[in-house]
Amino acid sequence: MPHTWDPDRYLTYADERGRPFVDLVARIAATAPRTVVDLGCGPGNLTALLAERWPGADVLGLDSSPEMIGKARELGGGLRFQVADLRSWAPAEPVDVLVSNATLQWVPGHLDLLPRLVDAVAPGGWFAFQVPGNFGEPSHTIRDELAAEAPYAEHAAGVAVPSSHDPAVYLDVLAGLGCTVDAWETTYLHLLTGPDPVFTWVSGTGARPTLQALPDDLRPGFEAEFKQRLAAAYPEHAYGVVLPFRRIFVVARVPA
Repeated sequence: MPHTWDPDRYLTYADERGRPFVDLVARIAATAPRTVVDLGCGPGNLTALLAERWPGADVLGLDSSPEMIGKARELGGGLRFQVADLRSWAPAEPVDVLVSNATLQWVPGHLDLLPRLVDAVAPGGWFAFQVPGNFGEPSHTIRDELAAEAPYAEHAAGVAVPSSHDPAVYLDVLAGLGCTVDAWETTYLHLLTGPDPVFTWVSGTGARPTLQALPDDLRPGFEAEFKQRLAAAYPEHAYGVVLPFRRIFVVARVPA
């Protein structure tokens, strides 16, 4: 079943979620781009940073979620946002900077999209993206294991599950397209506080499709067991709960 996004839930731990975006954009060496597109902009809070970085640029945020775009439009400030699906999106003319943050992992087979996304960038322009690379961590494997158990399995089968590749895979594809590529990975140690913080994190992103697929009478039991298993995997310390989070980064310069 299709899932929807909750912008307010997503914005919990907004600072932690935003750090990879800031680190990604810092490695884009564009000086005065005319057009900048944030593909998969979510609630738009990070798109605003692109407008600050390049104040002379026309900055456009795109997302397939009407809920996210609705939240983004509340920002005002002259920012533009539109509903669009990155699988079919194509600009009227090539853009100077194309950024995609924590989005491509939701598109199965997204390696096949990379040539078309590179073609959407003007010669000498920049294509930069970041995806999670933590799908082997308990935050994801516990959800997979629980969702495969009765009575949840029949409802959770076939839900959207994110995935990504190692940096070297992205480098190989983009270098093969003639790009100059900077690819790397970073593992952040997010320090979370509050009740069931890891559940709060994943319920706004990776686990959301699974939770939405469950009927109302089963969801509370699933959530309770999920929280219990997550708490065991991510114990609370005097200083909070540590969530290791691996991220994959790619900045590609399109050939002039």
